[in-house]
Amino acid sequence: MGLKITTLSENTAGLGGFLAEWGLSILVETGDTRVLLDTGQSVSATANAGLLGIDLARIDRIVLSHGHYDHTGGLPHILRKMAKTVPVIAHPDIWADKYSHHEGQDYNYIGIPHRRQLLESLGASFSLGRQPVKIGDGIITSGEVPMVTGFEKVEPGLLVKEADAFRQDELLDDQALIIETSEGLVVILGCAHRGIINTLYHARKLTGVERVYAVLGGCHLMYATPERVRLTIAALKELGVQRLGVSHCTGLPAACRMAREFGYRFFFNNAGTVTNLP
Repeated sequence: MGLKITTLSENTAGLGGFLAEWGLSILVETGDTRVLLDTGQSVSATANAGLLGIDLARIDRIVLSHGHYDHTGGLPHILRKMAKTVPVIAHPDIWADKYSHHEGQDYNYIGIPHRRQLLESLGASFSLGRQPVKIGDGIITSGEVPMVTGFEKVEPGLLVKEADAFRQDELLDDQALIIETSEGLVVILGCAHRGIINTLYHARKLTGVERVYAVLGGCHLMYATPERVRLTIAALKELGVQRLGVSHCTGLPAACRMAREFGYRFFFNNAGTVTNLP
């Protein structure tokens, strides 16, 4: 099964006039299935798709990894380009009132920046659920990711507002795309807020496939302690990962350690990167 992965939006950009923007959007194509994971923060995904000659109207489904603005803000731009009704698969908590807050800072709204009615008027047909969803032959969403490792935690500064009170956002809406290939699993991450290793363990359990061949996307290690990064790298090695393309919220210190440890198997997965896998 041939697999083509194109990163349409990311914090950094490759050569060729691509736009960089804080956020992520990755197009996955395999056989007759085309699924877009996330839509970036605003116009970058649509602009970069144009540079790459990608017809967004050919996308079959959109999957939202979670309900943060930098993964959902580009949805109206994508929908206008698609000009059709398209299923949008996500967890119900994408519509929670999401905020970030760190000591000495204001409470900042970081949820979806568009009203659901607008998105539906542009063609979005939301399919919300907590369980994994089969997208196509050998492609599923992770659904809710269990917390099983002892070293991965959801960032404490991410909150949900309910009435006039804030509580910790457990990011139950955080999910990934899982693709079965002849070489093993390929896992496409949005932010991995619930932990990259938790996500990979869950992918193996869902599919019954032990080998994790490739991991691409955001690893959310930008605030991680050196010990967490060390344990993450050790687990990735134990899983036998052969291709590691990091993006967005991984953070440069963690990415540099990964690059040193994985050598030629590592790459920066920035806007404009096209990856072909078996």
